[in-house]
Amino acid sequence: MFDTFAEKKFLLKQLVKRDLTSKYKDSVLGIAWSFLNPLFIMIVFTAIFSMIFGRQIENYPVYFLSGRVIYDFYKSATTGAMKSIKGNAGILKKIYIPKYMLTVSKITYEFVNFIISFIILFGVMFVTGAQFHLTTLLAIIPIFFLVILIFGIGLILAVCNTYFTDVEHLYNVFALILMYASALFYPMEIVPTTVQKLFTLNPIYSAISCFRECVVYGVYPNIHTLSYLAVFAVTTLLIGIILFNMYNKKLALEL
Repeated sequence: MFDTFAEKKFLLKQLVKRDLTSKYKDSVLGIAWSFLNPLFIMIVFTAIFSMIFGRQIENYPVYFLSGRVIYDFYKSATTGAMKSIKGNAGILKKIYIPKYMLTVSKITYEFVNFIISFIILFGVMFVTGAQFHLTTLLAIIPIFFLVILIFGIGLILAVCNTYFTDVEHLYNVFALILMYASALFYPMEIVPTTVQKLFTLNPIYSAISCFRECVVYGVYPNIHTLSYLAVFAVTTLLIGIILFNMYNKKLALEL
């Protein structure tokens, strides 16, 4: 399935460019919304929850935003990947396009937005007087495994959603639960110890935790948490590739 990926760079570029232009073509501010959306969300959540958790969490805006950018990337990328095959049924019926390229392009497009959100994060860190650490460079490690995880889940969802429309609705509920189980806007210390153990099974929490350690706290990511994220991500990607290969030729019949 992926043996000709190097030959499809031009197609990937065009698909990502299409997504970027179609999203902002009728917008006055255009791509500026990629900056404004996370900023507005941070302002709202900070105004609400800093009064509750502000004393327990130093520099709450940075704490919240550092978790939010990770979660938003995961949510947007996997949701886009889930709809990538079914949402392009008209194109697939007219011309041949490797189906996995549609899924890859959606994730790549959201990765571009994710990179843009770093400008907001670092801008907020600068304005709030947060310290910049050399360990920030190590944040690329949990991000790398997060991307692997997203590709795996994206391939799985793309196949499942093509066969079962209910997957989309169920996944939206699951993603909401995942958000509250990722300690985005509250400190993990307020959660009962027994529940904390369940939270550690959430790979998105693992990614957020390692990312915060590198960027916010200036320490090396916890090796056990990072190892769990790595194993979970690679295993999920392998499952996604196998599943997509099994149903690749049958997907067109379901469109």
